[in-house]
Amino acid sequence: MTDQTYRDMLISGAGRLREKGLEDPVREARRLLILASRLPPAGLITAENDPAPDAHCEAYEMMIEMRGKRLPFAHIAGGTSFYGMVLLSDSRALIPRADSECVVDLALEKIPAETAIRIADLGTGSGALLAALLNERPLAQGIAVERDPSALMLAEENFAQIGIDARVQAVLGAWADWSGWSECDLIISNPPYIRSDVIPDLAPEVRDHDPMQALDGGADGLDAYREIVKLAAAHMKPDAQLVFETGYDQKQAVSELLMQAGFTDLQYKQDLGGHDRAIAARKT
Repeated sequence: MTDQTYRDMLISGAGRLREKGLEDPVREARRLLILASRLPPAGLITAENDPAPDAHCEAYEMMIEMRGKRLPFAHIAGGTSFYGMVLLSDSRALIPRADSECVVDLALEKIPAETAIRIADLGTGSGALLAALLNERPLAQGIAVERDPSALMLAEENFAQIGIDARVQAVLGAWADWSGWSECDLIISNPPYIRSDVIPDLAPEVRDHDPMQALDGGADGLDAYREIVKLAAAHMKPDAQLVFETGYDQKQAVSELLMQAGFTDLQYKQDLGGHDRAIAARKT
């Protein structure tokens, strides 16, 4: 048994993370200590001055080392919370983020609760968006389209963990090669939308640990939107809904692409920071 208390560990860990440049080292260190000790937050406060078992010290030391190298917390923990679910998370796909929950909110407004409909998620990644929709709409069926086999495997693991895998068809391939456009009542996508020249300036947690193909949206960040909108305009059935996540400053540009392609009834929803993050449009 070590003579380090949990308080000693917290102070030491926060100091090391501060040296590595993390913005809120005390909060980060506390989250890692809760993860390493498996104590609830209130329990950690109560045990603050107790000696910590060696196993807790060793696990915490490893986690502080990883976080100091800017490995995302979700990868250290092996999962993250999204829309009331706990999803597996690792380097195979983008980490589901709280700002994306508004995209689910907007899509759910387009899905009657008691109707059996078909939803497709283009570039499903971790499967977060589709999982949330199917979890909220038990009569819906889903199609997860993903060109990266490792990302699709992660999505399938998440679908199974949540218990919706029987309602999901996993499709390995590019959305340009997918033939199910006309079968869907709603198509949702969080495509790559970051401008290529911005990527070197991203936080290390994103730049070095999220898949580059899920980040890089081309010179103006709009390459994927152009492709999806063109395909959707040609193949979606009338009155079907197309819902996008967008970058914080892309509302106008993506709206123009949709309207030029003949989509109508555009609606928007803001993320937690007050940025326009989700766009829904109807195929005429």
